[in-house]
Amino acid sequence: MRTILAGGLAALAISAGPAIADTAGADWSPTTYELDNGMDVVVLEDHRAPVVTHMVWYKVGAVDEDPGKSGIAHLFEHVMFKETDDIGPEEFTSIVQRNGGQLNAFTSWDYTAYYERVAKDQLRTMMELEAERMTDLVINDDPEGPFISERDVVKEERRQRIDNNPGVILQEQIFSALYQDHPYNITVIGKMEEVGALTPEDGLAFYNKWYTPSEAILVVAGDVQPEEVLDLAKATYGTIEVEDTEPPARGWQDVEPLAETQLITHRDPKVRQPEWQRWYLSTSYTQDRDFAYALDVAMDVLGGGRTSRLYQALVEDQKIAVEASSGAYLSLHDRAPAILSASPSDGFSLDALETAYMEVVNEVLENGFTEAEVERSRNSLAASSIYQRDSQSSMANLYGRTLAVGGSVEDVMNYPDDIRQVTKEDAIAALRRVLADDRHYVEGHLLPEAEEAAAEDESQTEGQSEGESEQ
Repeated sequence: MRTILAGGLAALAISAGPAIADTAGADWSPTTYELDNGMDVVVLEDHRAPVVTHMVWYKVGAVDEDPGKSGIAHLFEHVMFKETDDIGPEEFTSIVQRNGGQLNAFTSWDYTAYYERVAKDQLRTMMELEAERMTDLVINDDPEGPFISERDVVKEERRQRIDNNPGVILQEQIFSALYQDHPYNITVIGKMEEVGALTPEDGLAFYNKWYTPSEAILVVAGDVQPEEVLDLAKATYGTIEVEDTEPPARGWQDVEPLAETQLITHRDPKVRQPEWQRWYLSTSYTQDRDFAYALDVAMDVLGGGRTSRLYQALVEDQKIAVEASSGAYLSLHDRAPAILSASPSDGFSLDALETAYMEVVNEVLENGFTEAEVERSRNSLAASSIYQRDSQSSMANLYGRTLAVGGSVEDVMNYPDDIRQVTKEDAIAALRRVLADDRHYVEGHLLPEAEEAAAEDESQTEGQSEGESEQ
């Protein structure tokens, strides 16, 4: 199972926008339904091979956890693979794999998703399996049982993926400072002490509250007919009854602007390559789609690849950096971070790198972009989105993610046309809005521990010399 966090915290990559099919190609235009129990159904036909990608997206993530219960959304993802009334321990995975399928799951702040990729004749089986664990999951206080045993697994996962990774530790600290009292300030995998304190009773309450058809989105992409999928969905998921109550409130909320600029430095002997970062609050596709699209283009022109302003100036020309980039996590629901980052070449300090980096940024902010580079960027983003039609799993992911955070099918379908409408004036205005002089940010320095030790030794030597001279 994968936990989607942010940046180095896992696999939620800096997105260049929803990567989707061109509106001119109706091949990836979905058919949508809603079951009587509130479950949304999205069907994407792809008849090139007799396979299907079956996904269930739950509209719950780390943002929805109760105070002191961090990590339960991700822990629950683990528990979902263990045991139900009719499926024995570990049997869920075995059934899928015995039928030649692949499966996994992932958790983010804004959603949790489960998927299987199988031959088309196994679709009913996948729906039956997912419907079974939506209703009859086993959660008990057995020390060797599914909840408590997986709680220990998640604690070890945190040790390996977070506590043992200097870059992730730094980003965890930055998110805590950037988001202050917002739920995004806690890593999706949770705090070690809070995960360890989660109880089976916590698990049951979470399960009953969120794992219902009315809080779920079914996405099926592949060699299927929409009516066929609807019939199967009615026969499996559609038989699950839900209470006639108000849907649970999501944990999304306004993100307060930073009150001051902060520097966070993390040193570790495992660091081999220093890194400089600046994190600003920006927007998201959900909060302000036009602003987000303009920022998409701006960040791509500034630092989106080897042809970007930053890479050309700092890596190719000045050779002061081995990497220089910019981007933003715009697919989050609430305001997303925009990140400037670079790693110095041997012999250059982070201070020298920062000076050179910000010279490039300030020149762009003052003089703007050229029409040619903005056109190249928006066309590249649109083209990349169209190429995604070759992957039914990518499309299933995109539609599920967009709908889970409150977006629409039209948002997905219109992306190439919308991104092509961004002008150079739009792009630079978005960048100036995010990086304005009065905007505070969190700066991060990732350094080898050896540099700290060397600095301390030098300071001590200087102090001794001064003392000797005074004598």
